[in-house]
Amino acid sequence: MPFADLSDVRVHYSLTGPESAPVLVLSHSLGANFSMWDPQLTAFNSHFRLLRCDTRGHGQSSVTPGPYSIELLANDVLHLLDALRIARAHFCGLSMGGQIGQWLGIHAPQRLHKLVLCNTGAKIGTPDGWNTRISSVLARGMKDVSATILSRWLTSSFSSAHPEVAASTLKMLESANPQGYTACCVAVRDLDTRQQLSSISIPTLVITGDQDLSTPPADGRFIADHIPGARFVELSAAHLSNIEAADRFNLEVEKFLLA
Repeated sequence: MPFADLSDVRVHYSLTGPESAPVLVLSHSLGANFSMWDPQLTAFNSHFRLLRCDTRGHGQSSVTPGPYSIELLANDVLHLLDALRIARAHFCGLSMGGQIGQWLGIHAPQRLHKLVLCNTGAKIGTPDGWNTRISSVLARGMKDVSATILSRWLTSSFSSAHPEVAASTLKMLESANPQGYTACCVAVRDLDTRQQLSSISIPTLVITGDQDLSTPPADGRFIADHIPGARFVELSAAHLSNIEAADRFNLEVEKFLLA
C-alpha cells in the first residue's frame, strides 16, 4: 500500500475501485487501522473509488509527538485529498472517524459531497474516563485495556459466533502504538461539537448500534436531531457496527450515497 508524505506526517493509505467513480473516504475508529473497513470492500468497490487511510498515530502512519486534536486529524484528511488531487469526496467515519467527519462537515463542507457519521458522538465520554485510560495505556500498554474495549466494540454473542473475527479485531487493537493511541485519546476527549452541529448543511446519514455502550443510540440521535435534514439508522450491533452488522451497514450507506 502507498504512503503520502504530508507536511509533518507520513500517512499510509489505500486507493481502490474504478478511477471514474466518486471517491469515498473511510475513516476508522480509535485503536483500529484501515483494515477495519475490510467488510465494506467488496460492496463499496463496485460503486466508489475507496480511499482508506491509517489515522496519524495508528497503523503504518507516523506516530508524531502528541497530544493530537480532531482538527489536526481532519486536516490530515484534507492534505491527503490535496496530495491525491481529489477536490471533493464522500466521507464515512466511525467513532473517532465520525468526529473527524463532524469537524469536516462544520469547517470544510466544500470538500464533501455527503457525510456518514457512524457510532460516534458530539461529545464522547468524560474527561476522567479518558484520563484514566490514557494513564493505564502509558503505564502498562494496550493489553491492559484491550479486553474491555473489545467487549464494547463487539457484542459477546457476535464474538462467540465469529471467534476468528473477534481474534483478528483484538489483534488489531493490541497492535496499536500506545503513544499514538493516547495522543488520539486526547483528541477524542476534547472534541465537543454540540453547539456547532446545526451548521452542517451537506446531506448526512447517522448510524448507531442498539447495543453500543461507548456511543449509545442517544448520542447518534442527538447528532441527527441537530443536523438539518439528517437521516438516522439504528443497527443491531455494538460499537463496530460496520463489522457486526456489515450487510445492513453496507446497504444503508450505499442507499444513502447513491440516492
